[in-house]
Amino acid sequence: MESELSLSVGQAFVAPDRRYHRSSMSVRIPEDKLLRIKGASAVISDSTSRNAIAKQAGDLSVRGFLTDYYSTPDHWDVKTSATRVLHALNGWCFSQSGHVSGGSYIASLSAMVFRGSEAHLFHMGDTLVFRLRGAEFEQLSRDHVTDLGGYRYPSRALGMDASIDIDYVHTPLKQGDIFLFTTRAVGGTLMPSDYVHLIRQDSSNLDAACERLCEAASERAQERGYGGETFCFQLLRIDQLPEEESDEPGKIYGDLPVPPELAKGERLDGLEIQEVLSRTAQSRVYRVQDVYSGREMVMKAPSPELSTRNAYLEHFLLQQWVVERVNSPFVAKVMESSRPRRYLYYLMAYIDGERLSDWARRHPQASLSQRLDIARQLGKAVQALHRRDLLHQQIHPDNVLIDRHGQVVLADFSACRLREGDGHKRSRELARQLGLTEHSAPEYALDDDVGRRSDQYALASTVYWLLTGQLPYELPPHQLRGHTDLELLNYRSARTLNPEVGAGLDDALRRALDPQRALRYRRLSEFLVMLREPRSDTARSTSPRVFREPANFWQGIAGILLLLLVLSWLLR
Repeated sequence: MESELSLSVGQAFVAPDRRYHRSSMSVRIPEDKLLRIKGASAVISDSTSRNAIAKQAGDLSVRGFLTDYYSTPDHWDVKTSATRVLHALNGWCFSQSGHVSGGSYIASLSAMVFRGSEAHLFHMGDTLVFRLRGAEFEQLSRDHVTDLGGYRYPSRALGMDASIDIDYVHTPLKQGDIFLFTTRAVGGTLMPSDYVHLIRQDSSNLDAACERLCEAASERAQERGYGGETFCFQLLRIDQLPEEESDEPGKIYGDLPVPPELAKGERLDGLEIQEVLSRTAQSRVYRVQDVYSGREMVMKAPSPELSTRNAYLEHFLLQQWVVERVNSPFVAKVMESSRPRRYLYYLMAYIDGERLSDWARRHPQASLSQRLDIARQLGKAVQALHRRDLLHQQIHPDNVLIDRHGQVVLADFSACRLREGDGHKRSRELARQLGLTEHSAPEYALDDDVGRRSDQYALASTVYWLLTGQLPYELPPHQLRGHTDLELLNYRSARTLNPEVGAGLDDALRRALDPQRALRYRRLSEFLVMLREPRSDTARSTSPRVFREPANFWQGIAGILLLLLVLSWLLR
């Protein structure tokens, strides 16, 4: 039997007051297939002592990395998976810090992934990672610190800025290698020789070795008059390496053939085709039924003609990961197959309903409140994607489903991508490759940067269509040929097409649909609040006339006072 990667782990920490413990560490060693594809991971995180939510910041960064890394597509390599997860995690931490008083989700972090006979280190901030090989004790991480007012702060850390620069170190493994993870608090206590001696004293018991390190660091700190310090140590030893390099990620699914053209009644992997829902140049979508469990699902597979287009197949595999990352009742859910897959596809929950475009045709007399309820649900779906740093890029009525209970579900993630730091050039190219729609934002046609506000435009355009049955501009933005054509985009007031639309709601739509991306709402939540406008309109319509028209009221008062003044002068 072929040997697998085998590791041993030890941990220990000491804190004068565990309520203010600001460090977090963890190791995950999965089994079998996941260990071969993704490897084992060891993470340590540390926030500053002056951070009111230091413990939460450390715990969240460690838990977030380990959860999301093992949820990335199997065909991604270690570096791609880890860096994309860290960029997404950094964006979330940075955005959430603005909503916290007296603290932040800023933390130094070092994550090491052990896969096959190689180790991959991802580092930011001032956490420390060392390797003990024989008698050689080497620091693998670099310190990113700044001295400010007598204190040392991380100069680069998770959540510190909207973008993050990640150190990446790739190193081969040898059997017997020991890796030590600790924090900056240990600085000034132990020397390299102390580490080697305390670890080698009994390296068979790594938990005991970590305890010795904690005791020695605490004693040294007390001798030198340091305050109550928090120390944590994590050791990981390579006990056995695989005899041969594991298969590259992606071969598990990347080598699967694209399914052939399927028709109603045919079967594939125990799934019987009930209905062909969609056939496009890129994909096939079927309603299927598991012949053993009887449950109905939706199968999405690449188009048979694209079997040699590896770039598209790579993104197709990404789609499943995209949907799995989002947990929202307004976003389609991925379903697990009950049997191993022999073909390239993924499964989603079946929604017993209809497309928004079909719903609108069947309900021409639907009230404004019904339509705005659908709009708000769709907005929540887009928000759920944006919270995970995902752009949908193809929001339009045919990609929105409504079930029998009026529940809205956003589907079709063909153009969905993680936000990137290059102006989303690859995201824009993917959207254009799959085809722009009449609801696509102008920047897609003009090769400008795209982002969350591009999804905001598509959402607002869909809402405008839902309320009026028409588009906000006579010239569809996806037909623009140059920036000078932007002058041809003159907004058509929604009120002229649907008198029920209030002035506030019309103004909100006008702003969210501005041809200039920078002039739209900064946050999608601001636009969604305005979708409740009819309530305020109703409140105004039932209030006394003098309060709805204050200018006329005060003009009348002024007229009366002037008349009284003239009469008093005449009667003197």
